[in-house]
Amino acid sequence: MPAPSPPGVYHSRSRVARRRIALAAAGLALLLLGYLLGRLQDGDPDPAPAAAAPLAAAPSPSASSRPSPEPSQEAPAGGIDAYATIQAESATNQQGTEYEDSGDEGGGQNVGWVNNGDWLRYEQVNFGTTPATRFAARVASDVGGGVTGRIDLRLDSPTAAPIGGLTVGNLGGWQNWQTQTTVIEPVTGMHTLFVTFASESGTELLNLNYFAFGH
Repeated sequence: MPAPSPPGVYHSRSRVARRRIALAAAGLALLLLGYLLGRLQDGDPDPAPAAAAPLAAAPSPSASSRPSPEPSQEAPAGGIDAYATIQAESATNQQGTEYEDSGDEGGGQNVGWVNNGDWLRYEQVNFGTTPATRFAARVASDVGGGVTGRIDLRLDSPTAAPIGGLTVGNLGGWQNWQTQTTVIEPVTGMHTLFVTFASESGTELLNLNYFAFGH
């Protein structure tokens, strides 16, 4: 039976074995680190597909999508564009009228319960430098036979002389809409517009949805 190794020899061999194990583990860790660094530099060979961008919501209908009266033209700069559709209910002030839901194409509201002496006021209506010579309005009426109402256009005062107007009779219903046009005196520049209503009947005259001017 061989003699046992001295204690010093046994501890030396143990230290050598532990050092070899530590060196082997360190080498394996270095190999793994090198592999991971290579993956990061080269990029993921099979990346997950990017999420698709959400589809934009379809625009909802608005007042701007309503049909414009025929005379609409290119907008001048500043103020309310006289050559685009002006909604009747957008008046900055009024006398005697009321608003109601409209059955016209595009929905929204219209001005109704219009009687003799009522008016609508619109601030800073811009007619530009080329004179406006036409006016178109979207109107409806169910007045009695032989009764008519008149829409007059006045600048800067509700008592100024009219620059033009429309006479509206029975159109077959308070929501039976028609576009009517007329020639007016030439107008340029920026003005406060008064749309006034007149009749000799003493009854409700018409409904007004929107209007515009043209050259």
